[in-house]
Amino acid sequence: MASLVLSECCGLRSLPAPFHRRGPLRHQLPQLKLSKRRPLDPRRPIGLGSRALLRDWALGVSTPLRVPVVEEDGGLDARVEQEVGGEEHFDPGSPPPFGLAEIRAAIPKHCWVKDTWRSVGYVIRDVVVVFGLAAAAAYLNSWAFWPIYWVAQGTMFWALFVLGHDCGHGSFSNNPKLNSVMGHFLHSTILVPYHGWRISHRTHHQNHGHVENDESWHPLSEKIYKSLDSATRKLRFTFPFPLLAYPVYLWARSPGKKGSHFHPDSDLFTRNEKEDVITSTACFTAMLAVLAGLTWVLGPVQMIKLYAVPYFINVMWLDLVTYLHHHGHEDKLPWYRGKEWSYLRGGLTTLDRDYGWINNIHHDIGTHVIHHLFPQIPHYHLIEATKAARPVLGKYYKEPEKSRPFPFHLFRDLARSLKNDHYVSDTGDVIYYQTDTQMNGASQNKSR
Repeated sequence: MASLVLSECCGLRSLPAPFHRRGPLRHQLPQLKLSKRRPLDPRRPIGLGSRALLRDWALGVSTPLRVPVVEEDGGLDARVEQEVGGEEHFDPGSPPPFGLAEIRAAIPKHCWVKDTWRSVGYVIRDVVVVFGLAAAAAYLNSWAFWPIYWVAQGTMFWALFVLGHDCGHGSFSNNPKLNSVMGHFLHSTILVPYHGWRISHRTHHQNHGHVENDESWHPLSEKIYKSLDSATRKLRFTFPFPLLAYPVYLWARSPGKKGSHFHPDSDLFTRNEKEDVITSTACFTAMLAVLAGLTWVLGPVQMIKLYAVPYFINVMWLDLVTYLHHHGHEDKLPWYRGKEWSYLRGGLTTLDRDYGWINNIHHDIGTHVIHHLFPQIPHYHLIEATKAARPVLGKYYKEPEKSRPFPFHLFRDLARSLKNDHYVSDTGDVIYYQTDTQMNGASQNKSR
């Protein structure tokens, strides 16, 4: 009986999980003191975990105890911090004690303003750098410079993707036609079907954190994971193969899902979106034709050096960044099913990352939590918006590790996640990644 309290609806209710411990009550709840100053006022509402309960711990049953109404993303069950045995407990899988409206209210109004000319200015800056790097590499044509060019140009290709990503969210400008034109220009040049990606990425944002409905880098269920052949598992969880996954994802999506970003009849798209998908696939095909013509003029070796190698560096950036914004934290983060999932709870499992000197180059894409919750905010306001929202987010915000000039520390986080984050249970509504110990054991035996 010591583990039960009275509730209005059903008489008895279990105490929260942290209170279930062996031993007498005085050892379970050392912070509770029986009050002798005055009896419990039965008319006074009591909240579990509140100071009132700590002050008036007693049994008074002349009237039912009233329990506060619990909102979807806050309320009684959102009390995720409790002092138990002198230790502070935080459960990232519990509903937060705040809502989207509170986060939105904390963000300055000017952070929502889209400056079209400023956005276009970033495009001009990046395009000038891309052509400047290509001209310098072609002029020097030195093996001492080519590796520098590949890394720099691949990073700039990735920066172009981020600007096209803003177009897809509508945060580039308030003009949908301009967003579409710029998005096709930016994404087609790096072989991304703009509308096909835009629609699937919208699905990702709307369902992030949901095991079945999320679109990119979502967990594999144990059943699907165990149905994969060993080669597929190795490609998915062994470095560097996951960093080359994006072209495959565009063509065939993730394991357990069907369809293609290029095909208008894919179940990714509605009937009204088919024309958009056809347009983007046509632009993608046109870019392939341009690359084929340049290969004819400049030769295949020169085009491999000028375009193909930077393209794959860009793919590695894309996979690294998108993966680590949703995986690799030192603490396990939850995934959800059913009624436990909500837009807010799913968005709060995303991670901010610090990329050192590259933060500005790729347009502060590392400020990912606020972007995930409010993708309408332009990238150049995300840092300020994040600072303003952090007091509301509290411990639900995971402070990113400060980077040196180059973010080599992220490879450690990537390696830890690839080693440990393999699949999730087929059942349960709040679940965490599990590890395939057999695969890890086989890897260790091979290394010996």
